Amino acid sequence: LLGQILDQWFESEPLKATLATDAVIGAMASPHTPGSGYVLLHHVMGEMEGRRGAWGYVAGGMGALSQAIACAAAAQGAHIFIEKAVCHVLLGKDGRAQGVVLQDGTEVRSKLVLSNASPQITFLELTPQEELPKDFVQRIQQVDTRSPVTKINVAVDRLPSFLAAPNPRDGRPLPHHQCSIHLNCEGTHLLHQAFTEATHGHPSSRPMIELCIPSALDPGLAPQGCHVVSLFTQYTPSVLAGGRPWDEQARNTYADTVFDCIEAYAPGFKASVIGRDILTPPDLERIFGLPGGNIFHGGMSLDQLYFARPAPSYSGYRSPVPGLYLCGSGAHPGGGVMGAAGRNAAQVALKDFRQL
Repeated sequence: LLGQILDQWFESEPLKATLATDAVIGAMASPHTPGSGYVLLHHVMGEMEGRRGAWGYVAGGMGALSQAIACAAAAQGAHIFIEKAVCHVLLGKDGRAQGVVLQDGTEVRSKLVLSNASPQITFLELTPQEELPKDFVQRIQQVDTRSPVTKINVAVDRLPSFLAAPNPRDGRPLPHHQCSIHLNCEGTHLLHQAFTEATHGHPSSRPMIELCIPSALDPGLAPQGCHVVSLFTQYTPSVLAGGRPWDEQARNTYADTVFDCIEAYAPGFKASVIGRDILTPPDLERIFGLPGGNIFHGGMSLDQLYFARPAPSYSGYRSPVPGLYLCGSGAHPGGGVMGAAGRNAAQVALKDFRQL
């Protein structure tokens, strides 16, 4: 249990709760859920520019990272097709993957196929089911993809001014504006309470909020004097109590709750908002192809990690279909902006390619 680990090392409850947020981020779990300690480890095991456990903003926004990868691939001769949806994986008579078929009917032939879509999309939607073992299909169907995350993107006409550290008159960003700001995290009991509400189908009345202001470091993201605020919030169930859908009213009601919480820490925040984009778990699934809205393509619980990710006997990136590989967050070691799954899968695919 994460709570036991934090109790051994720290005395300050706000510090323990702040660290605990990285143990439940993207997970339908509380700090008291068995195995939650691993999710914290997962978020601090990497490094950035030699600094262990560090995170950073991508200049130009997260899309700039995708563009950088695309440019590097194109420089090596890769051909990139954008806005070309894949209909299914193309298989030969011998059952090997031979490419993909696009929705417009175009066939793209290849000797190997690597998919960074989720295991659910890769194996349950894009791969002919008769080519997969029944127990494998059942395992993929049973992957826990519950997600508590609602992402809210906000445009504001001025920097939030927090009661704990008010803004200077010149409006320049302070150090805390350039970091990750955690709200409603004064105690781990608050996180557990927020989790409990969601398990009963109700969005948290006092949500866990991780607030970032990337424009404080990257002014090009917003007009002069304005800023973009990224809110990573939980807990919100995928399906509301009574089977109610996440309609526009439900979205706005929850967003208003989040904004009321921020207002208590930074009076004037609500008045500064000039636009907002609310993405509930169903929205994250529909727009980004995240199963259940899960940012990791599946829960990072101990039964879905290491040799069991995405399924026992298939953690080595190869799939039951020869020539088809899984290289996304649903593969070992799981989610996060680190590229480990892709790098590992590429090495396996290259080894097989040389033997063709």
